Amino acid sequence: MDRKNFLKKAILSTAAYAAGSKVLKFKNVRKKESDYDSFLKGSEFESEQIGFNHLPNNEMRTMKTVLHKANTRGHANHGWLNSYHSFSFANYYNPERMNFGVLRVLNDDTVDAARGFSTHPHDNMEIISIPLEGDLEHKDSIGNVAVIKEGDVQVMSAGTGVFHSEFNKNGDRDVKFLQIWIFPNKRNVEPRYDQLSLLSLMKERNKLHQILSPTEEDAGVWINQNAWFHMADMDSGKELNYELKDKRNGVYTFVIEGDVNILGQDLNKRDGFGIWDTDAFRIKANSSSKILLMEVPMQL
Repeated sequence: MDRKNFLKKAILSTAAYAAGSKVLKFKNVRKKESDYDSFLKGSEFESEQIGFNHLPNNEMRTMKTVLHKANTRGHANHGWLNSYHSFSFANYYNPERMNFGVLRVLNDDTVDAARGFSTHPHDNMEIISIPLEGDLEHKDSIGNVAVIKEGDVQVMSAGTGVFHSEFNKNGDRDVKFLQIWIFPNKRNVEPRYDQLSLLSLMKERNKLHQILSPTEEDAGVWINQNAWFHMADMDSGKELNYELKDKRNGVYTFVIEGDVNILGQDLNKRDGFGIWDTDAFRIKANSSSKILLMEVPMQL
């Protein structure tokens, strides 16, 4: 089997859970290969530098940015699930779109009413879910049953292994959410679950609000990685400055709604834009916008 087919098979095997929508008993689900190991094979992590396996953004004539327009993402419509993949996932395989540093998965999912992801296993991956519309019900093998809503953020450190399911809580409308996977900096930790309402954190517009960090005592939820997430609701014409927490990191900006400009690059709804080898950058809103900034290590 050649390298390309081998990597594609690894990605397909880790994402097979998207094929069904009936809840299974935890004991009946088996996992042959860990998320960490299988996704590692396809992400160029075996080399020292892991953040630079993308096509450069030729429009800006620089190797320090990467542009992913919304219409270039992978797409899968399973009927009950309509999903767009910023990075290679399931049937979408692109060797130039494997990861941005330790950011491995960014899926933009819409799930039909009363449907969802059947019980499936994860391990050694930090998984973050951010609902954009509707309510998502979560159940897992460590005893958590919860509903995450628009305005919430959820994190699950899979660690030594956890089974969970995710279903649209409502029978009359879709649920839309972002699911994000990040490689951890610690393997085989005790599985952990947390969620937080962002409504109290994001009352002020035109300000970057921290929603995730590496520290439990800091604002937002926390994960086992040297990463920080920020969100902002911006009015047209407003500008914000982002200073990296760790200068060795990079930042992947995802435009949830609206239109913004970063470093002269116009970005529209659902565009992704990665930046590294910089201390700070400015963001200007060209219309009323909502953005997510994900600062992550560029090396494992």
